[in-house]
Amino acid sequence: AQLVESGGGLVQPGGSLRLSCEGSGFSLSRYDMKWFRQAPGKAREFVAFISWFGGVTEYGDAVKGRFTISRDNSKNTIYLQMNSLKAEDTAVYYCNRVTLWGLGTQVTVSS
Repeated sequence: AQLVESGGGLVQPGGSLRLSCEGSGFSLSRYDMKWFRQAPGKAREFVAFISWFGGVTEYGDAVKGRFTISRDNSKNTIYLQMNSLKAEDTAVYYCNRVTLWGLGTQVTVSS
C-alpha cells in the first residue's frame, strides 16, 4: 500500500493550490483520510480530515474557512484545495491513512 502526494509548489500570498493524494495497492474508499503538514523546525500539524464516505470533514483551526478537503473514490484520490494562502502555510504536506504516510509535497508561499 502506498500514498503519493502531488500538486505542491511555489505560490504568492493570497494564491491557491490544489494538492492530490493518490492511493495505490488498496481501496482508499474504505478509509477515513487526513492531511497533515510540517514546517521546518515545527511539529507535524493536523490540517484536515474526511470520512470514508465523504460526509464528514474537519479542519485544523489554522486553515478553517480557507482549505477544503474532498475525495473522489472512483480515482482512489483525496484532494486539498487551499485558498488565501499565507506565508505560514509553508510546509511539507502529507496525506495519511491511519499508520500509512506519503512522502509529502512541498508548499511554499512567498512573494
